[in-house]
Amino acid sequence: MDARFHAKVSSEMDCALVTFKKRVSAHYGARGVKWLTELPGLIEKCTVRFGLRIEGAFANLSWNLLLRATRNGVPVVLKVSIEIDEFVRELGALQAFPSICAVDVIDFDEQLGAMILERVFPGIPLSEIEDDNRATEIFCSVFQNLHTSSSPNLSASKPLTGSASGYLPMRDHFSSLQRYLNRCESNHMPNGECPLDVNLVRGAVELLNDLICSTPSSVLLHGDLHHGNILQNNCNWTVIDPKGIIGDIHFETIQYLLNYTSRNGVPDEVLKRRVDIMAGELNLDANRIASWGMVRGVLEACWSIESGQNSMEGLQIFERFKRLTSER
Repeated sequence: MDARFHAKVSSEMDCALVTFKKRVSAHYGARGVKWLTELPGLIEKCTVRFGLRIEGAFANLSWNLLLRATRNGVPVVLKVSIEIDEFVRELGALQAFPSICAVDVIDFDEQLGAMILERVFPGIPLSEIEDDNRATEIFCSVFQNLHTSSSPNLSASKPLTGSASGYLPMRDHFSSLQRYLNRCESNHMPNGECPLDVNLVRGAVELLNDLICSTPSSVLLHGDLHHGNILQNNCNWTVIDPKGIIGDIHFETIQYLLNYTSRNGVPDEVLKRRVDIMAGELNLDANRIASWGMVRGVLEACWSIESGQNSMEGLQIFERFKRLTSER
């Protein structure tokens, strides 16, 4: 099976994996190259461990490898992760969220960093709904299903399988802010220059502290609930790829608000309209959503600088949410 298997996997996945390999190599360096070199063998281990027949790779890959497969004739998805900590958090979140709205975990192997997920049909992402009001209403419905009164929080979460319990605290999710300040204060920036206003980042850290300290109760968040992670599943909508963050429920709206910002209007109008819908449908504080958006914008800028990119997009996010607060 070895030669035929590797040939089959290589031929079917080459096109889909080109960008994926470049992304992983650039981000993880030597560790990423080593993981990619071992990946064909890892996939073969998964086929044996889970009893899979591999069909091919999904077209849009980020940091995780996603393969279409069948198990006992049933369509499934094989997901393989380089980051085991993130794998554990995702596994825990999928097990903890209500099954009505989260993709089912069929099997997993923590040592392989692999899980078998149900394959969602037709699998159309929410981004295909071009009517922005309708899409936002669907988002709110998914949000409500995800965060029902029976959803897990810090004090009463559902039992988790294996070691899947190490969720990410909100402050750790924003750790890049403090890293940026530390690098500036210790003169560890390239050319000795800080490309982002230090006072802006300090202000974001202060706002983050205020938001965390004023959070009435911390809940388990998806953490990346944008259009692409909400898929049509027959007549329902199913979430995939949770990050497993613990914190303020208002933060759960942010990733959606960062996507398709010009759909059915100019960005400021679209943002205000969406936040108004969310505040009304979900009984959330619009000002608190805006504050999280400001901090998230600065975080985006810091992430961009860490990866050697321009911070402009993050600054635009910050300014857009800042204007929203001034209108209220």
